[in-house]
Amino acid sequence: MRLSDKKVIAFVSDDFEDLELWYPVLRLQEEGATVHIAGKEKNHTYSGKYGVPVTSDVSFEDISPADYDGVLVPGGWSPDKLRRYEAVLDIVRHMEANQKPIGQICHAGWVLISADILKGRKVTSTPGIKDDMKNAGAEWVDEAVVTDNHLVSSRRPPDLSPYAKAFADKLAEG
Repeated sequence: MRLSDKKVIAFVSDDFEDLELWYPVLRLQEEGATVHIAGKEKNHTYSGKYGVPVTSDVSFEDISPADYDGVLVPGGWSPDKLRRYEAVLDIVRHMEANQKPIGQICHAGWVLISADILKGRKVTSTPGIKDDMKNAGAEWVDEAVVTDNHLVSSRRPPDLSPYAKAFADKLAEG
């Protein structure tokens, strides 16, 4: 259990991409990591794009990012909501400043754009936000997974296996 001493935050709000939340969460838990689901409200049930529910363990406001080793941002339409919460952006900025793993897939790049951490970074995302990523100063490439230091990015659900592995590997390094 190479991740048994690791704690990760996974952000959630309604309309998250079901697989992009659950696949990495379950993959990390299988390797022993503790993953806390963080939403606007603690103990609130959020619904994914395809109806798969998840109940938050903590609220964004109650998180002390120093207590965590990494963060996952799933895609779907959820990132457009998540980027409006200053607490979410502060957590992402903390992870960036402390070079802790940040995982983002699909539309999750919107959160990193709003946190203003993409200048000069090599990333990928769903092609639908390619221009947004480039306008934020990132070098965008069309690859299943891109790892730039502690930032792990991916395009969409078919890329989940290599994405989750790359994030777990990065988390294990720390």
